[in-house]
Amino acid sequence: MPIVVNLDVMLAKRKMRSRDLAPLVGITEQNISLLKSGKVKGVRFDTLERICAVLNCQPGDILEFVAQDTSRTAAPSSADS
Repeated sequence: MPIVVNLDVMLAKRKMRSRDLAPLVGITEQNISLLKSGKVKGVRFDTLERICAVLNCQPGDILEFVAQDTSRTAAPSSADS
């Protein structure tokens, strides 16, 4: 998946546990865990906003785009022949 969730990194930097973050953000500890593991398809902007407010960070500190290597799936060009 090209979007990596670095919530665990931010929690470690802030010396905070998921169980402490959850009530401050207003979501369950299980949902924090799912978000940390990257097992969610999306996150609501208001949830992301509350996480950033509590952790005093930017959305880019939590979410990161990592480009996938497409060289293996790309069709060969005429220069490759």
